[in-house]
Amino acid sequence: MARLLLQGLSRLGWRELPFGAVHRGARVCLGPRRAGHQDVGSFKKHGEPATDWKKKLTPEQYYVTREKGTELPFSGDLLNNTESGIYHCVCCDSPLFSSEKKFCSGTGWPSFTEAYGTSGSDESKSNILRRPDYSLGSARVEVVCKQCEAHLGHVFPDGPEPIGQRFCINSVALTFKPNLN
Repeated sequence: MARLLLQGLSRLGWRELPFGAVHRGARVCLGPRRAGHQDVGSFKKHGEPATDWKKKLTPEQYYVTREKGTELPFSGDLLNNTESGIYHCVCCDSPLFSSEKKFCSGTGWPSFTEAYGTSGSDESKSNILRRPDYSLGSARVEVVCKQCEAHLGHVFPDGPEPIGQRFCINSVALTFKPNLN
């Protein structure tokens, strides 16, 4: 049955995770291929060609940050991290989120109420950008690193009050640096 489902999804243009992820014995398929889709890894910020990203990142990090993939829920190393510190971009090391703004959303990905450097609703001093994302047939808001344009995750309007937003971020897109205090 699973093989038939995978064959059917393949005919519709869906693809398996390129790093051969297996979760509880089942293959994972994420997102349809789009006709004429260019590799997101072709970003050339700071003079780094796409091949340098492949050398610097693990296959899963590359898939998530450069090809706009998603890691499996509840699989990330930073999901249950409760240390005090700052979460940085795995690609360029820009500070992105503070542990002070992290909360348990129960969704399977690290969640934050706001980006590091945000002042009220002003994100101009943060290292994130928001972009519209219609890739799954519905309107979402993608979150990318301002410095290297790495895909980090998405932001949703269902977070805790008073802000009411939830940054749902892939663990593999982040590195964590604990406070030394």
